[in-house]
Amino acid sequence: MGYKTILTVITSEGQQNQLAAAIEMARREDAHLEVFCLGVDHSQTGYYYAGASAYVFQENIDKAMASAESLETMIRKRLQGETIRWSVESAVAQVGGLTTLIGMRARFADLVVLTRPYSETAAPDAEAVTEAALFEGGAPVLIVPRGELPETLARRVLIAWDQSEEAMTAIRRAMPMLAKAESVEITVIDPSPHGPERSDPGGALCQMLTRHGVRASIAVLARTMPQISEILAQRAIEIGADLIVMGAYGHSRFREAILGGTTRTMLRKTSIPVLMAR
Repeated sequence: MGYKTILTVITSEGQQNQLAAAIEMARREDAHLEVFCLGVDHSQTGYYYAGASAYVFQENIDKAMASAESLETMIRKRLQGETIRWSVESAVAQVGGLTTLIGMRARFADLVVLTRPYSETAAPDAEAVTEAALFEGGAPVLIVPRGELPETLARRVLIAWDQSEEAMTAIRRAMPMLAKAESVEITVIDPSPHGPERSDPGGALCQMLTRHGVRASIAVLARTMPQISEILAQRAIEIGADLIVMGAYGHSRFREAILGGTTRTMLRKTSIPVLMAR
């Protein structure tokens, strides 16, 4: 079973590379591409003097509507010459309403294609879009760091395995790619001898994948760097991986935002596409 519905969310005209990556992914998977254009109202009505809120609110809504219509027109023009199946829809929302709106679309998609949400060049709402797709939509998200889909995507795959529910969910959602891969490495970093897998870290997972025809192997690594994300990024380079599969936000979003976490640091540092789920 492959990916038959691929979704991408566009909130600014500067996301042309993200759109190109989504188009290419839909072409490779023979999938239907859904493009959701969002005009976002960033106004905070509570900060204006009495009586001004209604005027400011309406003005910002008008701007958001114009932005959404402009994005839809631009994307329809871009997709006119494509041979893939596609559809475009636009909507307007305030920042607080993004989560529900995107979650409803992502819930019915097999895969969401986005670019790196944590970078200086990211769209203003990229972080909110990514987290909405993961938390509210429950969808797997393919993050393409530079907005360019590698020709060899998922030929060599690294799975970041930590026995968590999030990691297992990501693996199940990545199964269409894993089944086609030439090699898949289950990377386990500094496993506890008292953990659920004890003396055989990654063994049960490797057996499960092998029964699906996946060419899987296991690598158990010592923790030689302060952050797990650094070890994973380095290991991916060493084995020539072109895709990393990992669980997302094992800790709360608040904790990750304040203290950092593997999800955020991985997306900031790696130049390799990452498929995440939770």
